[in-house]
Amino acid sequence: MKRISLLIVASILGSAITILTSRLVIDNESTKTFKIEHISDTPVVGAAYTVNTRGEIVPLQFTDVAKKVMPAVVHIKSTQMQQMQSYQYRGNDPFRDFFGDDMYEYFFGPQNRRQPNQQPQARVATGSGVIINSNGYIVTNNHVIANADDIEVGLEDNRVYKAKVVGVDPSTDLALLQIKEDDLPYVPLVNSDEVEVGEWVLAVGNPFNLNSTVTAGIVSAKGRNINILQDKSAIESFIQTDAAINPGNSGGALVNLQGGLVGINTAIASPTGAYAGYGFAVPANIVSKVVADLKEYGMVQRGFLGIVIRSVDGNLAKEEELNVTEGVYVDKIGENSAAGDAGIKEGDVIIKVNELKIKSTAELLEIIGRQHPGDKVAIEVNRKGKALSFDVVLRNKDGKEKLQDAGSVAVIDKLGVEIDEIDAKTAKRLNIKGGIIVNTIGDGIIGKQTRMKPGFIITKIDGKEVNKVKELTVYLDNKKGGVMVEGVYEDFPGVYYYAFGL
Repeated sequence: MKRISLLIVASILGSAITILTSRLVIDNESTKTFKIEHISDTPVVGAAYTVNTRGEIVPLQFTDVAKKVMPAVVHIKSTQMQQMQSYQYRGNDPFRDFFGDDMYEYFFGPQNRRQPNQQPQARVATGSGVIINSNGYIVTNNHVIANADDIEVGLEDNRVYKAKVVGVDPSTDLALLQIKEDDLPYVPLVNSDEVEVGEWVLAVGNPFNLNSTVTAGIVSAKGRNINILQDKSAIESFIQTDAAINPGNSGGALVNLQGGLVGINTAIASPTGAYAGYGFAVPANIVSKVVADLKEYGMVQRGFLGIVIRSVDGNLAKEEELNVTEGVYVDKIGENSAAGDAGIKEGDVIIKVNELKIKSTAELLEIIGRQHPGDKVAIEVNRKGKALSFDVVLRNKDGKEKLQDAGSVAVIDKLGVEIDEIDAKTAKRLNIKGGIIVNTIGDGIIGKQTRMKPGFIITKIDGKEVNKVKELTVYLDNKKGGVMVEGVYEDFPGVYYYAFGL
């Protein structure tokens, strides 16, 4: 009995010690507390619910805006006829394969020469477009209709129209078309400056020829430059979205939940050529500017600062000992520069334009690109830590504070060249009265139809002397059919002739 009593007492004491130890541990841990908060009223409720026409709170849906926008987004089919050249022989001679064409004709004469067989083939591209007013004006991407011989527009209700090109702007990859119809549904443009990152948007278009496709997402970023446009004056300040965009969506609408046009879908970032999470749209404010200019002038009248720039980042700020880490660094002042003549210097950092804060080159190019030659803009720069303000009157490509002659620019763009008048010293050295030098040759009539090289100096056109750019463009404006140009090269002897068709 005595032994049992001792065991009971030991058990009780052990339990007491265990309970006491546990209490001490709990009390000790209670001094190291942390707080977990439970949010009962999330600030993103508005992204999950909305109010219907009866005032009821319902889950957010995109049905109303989709019904409103889809009739105004069209399917575009552009057809380009290409001459595919094949060759046929007159006769069948096994010796030709042995000797080759040139040696065969040298020994046996040209009677069995290869004969070209021209076979036109249609190259068809498809995309989307957005009707922007009831009179049939449609905005799309320039790359959707570039070099097209025929453009066909299909509406959501299956009506089909032929479209004419009002004008194009390769700098923004936009084009304006028109079809012959009235009382059409259209999408109004909104102020894209007010669009915010995180805002809901819908992409409407015709991916993979699947007509009237709607996808949803948010604005992922603004002012994106992805270096996709090849034009030398390219303006890239894209709205980035995660709404699914695929081939065929190009030229389609990016709209907000009120059915307003936020931008024109233009490109995707993808390693495969299909949707991989990021799409890019030209902002509506750029679209508005381009459309207005194309309708009024037949071309985009764009203002220029005349400077070479790059975005400021931490490395550049350290390298150049700048006082800011955001803005646009002025690398170089060009000749006849609007910014330079106003007082802006190399090494300045542009931080504001018309009171709008500037963080990158894309933002600066967008804001300036929305202005005309002759417009005045207020620019604030940071110069070695000091803020300075300048009023800059923008100029055109030629360095003049006036609008450009649309006809002249259109002709030169069609030729695909950059030209200038030679000076008197060069003319005297070459023993000619004057001429027009072709500085560069791009993707145009000259490059496609002739073997002309950069540096060619045009002295005559169709046998008539030409010394001024204006003379050349006026002549070509009124010319139809074939053209023969005559001229010289500085480094090669003799006179050269090139022919092309307009």
